[in-house]
Amino acid sequence: MARNFKQEGDTLTLTPAAAVAAGEGYLFGAALFGVALAPVAANAPGQFATEGVWELAKTSALAISVGDRLFWDAANKCVNKTATGQVCVGVAVSAVANPSATVQVLLESTTPAGT
Repeated sequence: MARNFKQEGDTLTLTPAAAVAAGEGYLFGAALFGVALAPVAANAPGQFATEGVWELAKTSALAISVGDRLFWDAANKCVNKTATGQVCVGVAVSAVANPSATVQVLLESTTPAGT
């Protein structure tokens, strides 16, 4: 077995600059997105899921279709369909109406960016 393998990568220990509630997303740097598995204090290490399907907060006044790329709005701590100035964090796996509070998102580090 290769000696340079460190871990699977579906859950990572990361240190956010701001407090993150359990089940809330957080963007680390320009491209690493994870969902906190438990509450994490600012500047303290915590466990973040980087894969799987998660129900995340979304912009309420927005309809989303299955397959829509979703982008992280760090200021409002939710996903939306606005590519400009935001990072694509996954793809919708459920359709939701306007208004609605959440959407199911497949987190993908390989999701294409842009519109």
